[in-house]
Amino acid sequence: MGRRKTIKLRYLVGAIKDKASQGKAAILSRQNTLSLLRATTHDPHAPPNPKHLAAVLSLGRSSRVAASAAVEALMDRLQSTGDAYVALKCLVAAHHMANRGGFILQDQLSVFPTYGGRNYLNLSKFRDSSSHVTWQLSTWVRWYGEYVENLLVASRVLGFFLGAEKLGGDFGEERVSAILNAELIRETESLVGLLEQICKQPEILVASANKLVDEIVRLVGDDCLSAINEISARVTEFGERLSCLSFVDSVELACALKRLEDCKERLQLLYFAKKDMNDGFWSVVGEIKERVWMETEAKEGKLVVNIRKDKGTESARFGERVVRPDDSVRFGSGRLAVSYCRFSNEPMESCA
Repeated sequence: MGRRKTIKLRYLVGAIKDKASQGKAAILSRQNTLSLLRATTHDPHAPPNPKHLAAVLSLGRSSRVAASAAVEALMDRLQSTGDAYVALKCLVAAHHMANRGGFILQDQLSVFPTYGGRNYLNLSKFRDSSSHVTWQLSTWVRWYGEYVENLLVASRVLGFFLGAEKLGGDFGEERVSAILNAELIRETESLVGLLEQICKQPEILVASANKLVDEIVRLVGDDCLSAINEISARVTEFGERLSCLSFVDSVELACALKRLEDCKERLQLLYFAKKDMNDGFWSVVGEIKERVWMETEAKEGKLVVNIRKDKGTESARFGERVVRPDDSVRFGSGRLAVSYCRFSNEPMESCA
């Protein structure tokens, strides 16, 4: 009985805080703050009201100044709260900004804060120990915060927000086919990283917060499908490019596809247990991965053969110890380089 009274008192205090904050914002005519406060209340029984979320999103359709103020107000509320419900609702609002916000709002969200960083939402140490329920929800806050970070990073790499409305169809296929190898691998790796973060989703243990958690699961599930569709287009394109990939590009792609396959079981458990729509996708991934490994082994063998052919006497090789500017060819990844001109009669393609 004591615990129930404590929880009821907490909810009452939260409701009072919401009324006071909203009243202050109304008096000061801070429309952006008022809309945000209404969308991120302390109420534990429901996700943000769609009407209030729409009001928040509308703030980014007027001017860059208004969009910047809306994002700043959202992040200030997220950073200052110690309430798990408010933190989750702020993250839901940020997620909706990424998926449904206008271009200016999305742009402001993607560059906040300007210094970036691995955990720039600063939620890795979030703890709400006021009750057993909020302690469990704190795990969701930490995971969901990291997920939103990964979503923003992937969106910057792709050049568009995953799940947002964009040109698709033939235009999307033409874009993928026009991307250089190194950039295509980088995009694939970022999408795989997003799926890996989805696989870390906590167990759903909190019955009293199911509506809020269900909304989060729905949003993440939609992103998961979008990510798989984007990866599918890139994997198919790689199937046409295997012969022109450099050795290091082939290794990086094979590793990315291996990471992707490692996500299969967890993703099916979380989102696709009742769907067989992805059987074809995983089949293609496995096929391309095997082809990539075969190409990699073939290129590695050719590299070794050329190295052996290139060996001469000690005096003949003495001059080759001096590194010449034209000896170094960058791989498509831009992160590794070797003296490759000496190992092949054909110039390697630079995809940087």
